[in-house]
Amino acid sequence: MVANVAVREDKKEIIIENAVGVFAERGYYKATTAMVAKAAGVTQPYVFHFFENKEELFKAVINRAFGRIYNSFAEVQAPADELIETMGHAFEQIIQTHRDEVLMVMQAHAISEPGIRDHVSSLFLRIFESLTLKFDKSGIPNAKETAAHFIGTGLLITLAEVLNLPQLTHGKDHC
Repeated sequence: MVANVAVREDKKEIIIENAVGVFAERGYYKATTAMVAKAAGVTQPYVFHFFENKEELFKAVINRAFGRIYNSFAEVQAPADELIETMGHAFEQIIQTHRDEVLMVMQAHAISEPGIRDHVSSLFLRIFESLTLKFDKSGIPNAKETAAHFIGTGLLITLAEVLNLPQLTHGKDHC
C-alpha cells in the first residue's frame, strides 16, 4: 500500500514537472491538459485524477515555483550589508537552474482568471512579507520599500532574461 502511494506521488510530481515546461513554453491559455499528459507520458484522465482542472494544475505548478524562490531566500544567511546582493545571487541561480519555473512566475500575474490572479497575488504577498521581515530583522532601513524594490528588480532581471536584453539590467552605459 505504501509503495502504491509513493508511485502515485511520483506520477503526480512527473505531471507537475512536465506541466512546468508546457506552461512556460505555451502560456496558460494555449497549454492544455492533453499536452501536459503527453509530455508526462500519462493519459489525460490520469492528470484529472490528481488535478480537478487546468487551473488547479497551474496552481500546483506555480506553488512549486514560488516555493522554490521563497525557500531560497529564506535559506540565505548574510550580514546586512551583503544580504541583498547574496539574495540576488540566489535568485540568479534559480533562473539558471529552474528557468521554466521563473518564466511561469513572470507570466503568472498576467493571467486574468480570478482564481489564479488571487492565488498569485497571495504568493507574491507572502514573498514580500517574508522579505520585509528578513530585511527588518537584519537592520536594513526602509524594509518594506527595499522588499518592493527587490521584487521589482527580480521581475526586471527575469524580463531581461526572457527577452535576451541584458542591457536592461546593466545600467545606463548599455542603454
